[in-house]
Amino acid sequence: MNLKLNHISNINTTTLQITGSKSETNRLLILKALYPEIEIENISNSDDSQLMQAALRSEDEVVDIHHAGTAMRFLTAYFAIQKGRKTILTGSERMQERPIKILVEALRQLGAEITYEKEEGYPPIKIIGKDPITNRVSLAANVSSQYISALMLIASSLPNGLEIVLEGKVTSVPYIKMTLSLLKDAGIQGAFENNIISIGPVEKVSPKVIVVESDWSSASYFYSIVALSDNRSVTLGSYKQNSYQGDSALANIYKKLGVETTFDNNKVTLTKTVIPSDTKVLELNLSNSPDIAQTIAVTCFGLGKACYLTGLHTLKIKETDRLEALKIEIEKLGGEVVITDDSLRLTATALIRSEVSIDTYHDHRMAMAFAPLALRTKLFINDADVVSKSYPDFWSDLKKLDFEVL
Repeated sequence: MNLKLNHISNINTTTLQITGSKSETNRLLILKALYPEIEIENISNSDDSQLMQAALRSEDEVVDIHHAGTAMRFLTAYFAIQKGRKTILTGSERMQERPIKILVEALRQLGAEITYEKEEGYPPIKIIGKDPITNRVSLAANVSSQYISALMLIASSLPNGLEIVLEGKVTSVPYIKMTLSLLKDAGIQGAFENNIISIGPVEKVSPKVIVVESDWSSASYFYSIVALSDNRSVTLGSYKQNSYQGDSALANIYKKLGVETTFDNNKVTLTKTVIPSDTKVLELNLSNSPDIAQTIAVTCFGLGKACYLTGLHTLKIKETDRLEALKIEIEKLGGEVVITDDSLRLTATALIRSEVSIDTYHDHRMAMAFAPLALRTKLFINDADVVSKSYPDFWSDLKKLDFEVL
């Protein structure tokens, strides 16, 4: 599906309900599979979370998670401890290009039996569920947080718990803390000290209902809309000030781009303000929240502001090489971008070309990050239904903000 985007007015206030966080939902779904006493509310309606639920219900030998990267990592660990079960875990063509070796090697340290069906280090993988032979595992600290969280989520179900030793500098602290917080909500205690994560064994948890906070990554697109608008206020639910999600850093980041954030009764209101005069070049290290890099880069481009974003090394192994994709699409619109393996530098430019077709590269965040630019120019978004991966209601919510979606 290809869409034409335009903005036809600039109403002042809108309230939207954003779906539950995909990151929180998928962690809790694994915990619920291990501890059925847990009930989950405000579950994400994203494709990824639906695929996770289907995979956990499935009794088939072959489990296909399509584009769902989180599901691939979390389910690899989950199936590795399902004693006696044989599972072939596979995904889309792009998923089969995304590395899994670091997690597989860590699980093998625990005694897991995992082999590669095609290329060494990549899905599809064959998993034979086994009991663990040890309660200690080590892996590099600068890897994707999903590898680390996958191990954390199964830790308490192991007979002796698990000690995860992270070697080197940890780059995914917010996601580790999110997983620890959700474990605590479920009644499972863990600690993270001196690069060691320790989680004790828990056979059964007390029955409880856990409410998923709405997704801060999804909120980023509305921060961008408010920043690029003339005079807009948008209220989003359900959000909390002390969020588990690293992407809640948006509130402080977008202050520098002219957006004020106000919390009230589990809702957050974004209001257009004046951009601080000292924001000449927006310099940010996004190693703790790389998923909002695309949104920030596009916002800066739309505002005619320069930015220098670092800590982006994980973006090259996402649904697409997000750094390369950003460079190509921003330059189509008249921008100037320089990228390295972990950074993006955008030069300030006043010109934005009109009626450009934005390619999304099968990446939901490319579609949604560029959509707010319709406030400044007419756009076409190719393969627009890719947003269903994390935010199926995105285009209908844009219509509520008086975007013309054709």
